[in-house]
Amino acid sequence: MANIIDQIERENMKENVPEFSIGDTVKVNVKIKEGDKERIQAFEGVVIARKNGGIRETFTVRKISYGVGVEKTYPIHSPKIASIEVTRKGKPKRAKLYYVRNLTGKAAKVKSADNK
Repeated sequence: MANIIDQIERENMKENVPEFSIGDTVKVNVKIKEGDKERIQAFEGVVIARKNGGIRETFTVRKISYGVGVEKTYPIHSPKIASIEVTRKGKPKRAKLYYVRNLTGKAAKVKSADNK
């Protein structure tokens, strides 16, 4: 029974998922359906969490939009996600960056991986 579930999960997993981790700034292009038309909308922010594994793996992206913090959680292997682009590598101090929710301005920035 478990083998059948594993096989179905493997078939539906994406192969072209880029390598990204917590602290990275990513641009997630999501397919949005409006009526009978479909368009792609970008959401760019810092990855503050990655959870689970396999086909159930999700990641949370946070950005500040007009002074308000916006967080979205996406399944990595969702067919609704057109692409994920890593725009900046981060060097976090923790596994989950939930503490960023309480910070504002420059304090909320995650250090860049290229600046050592």
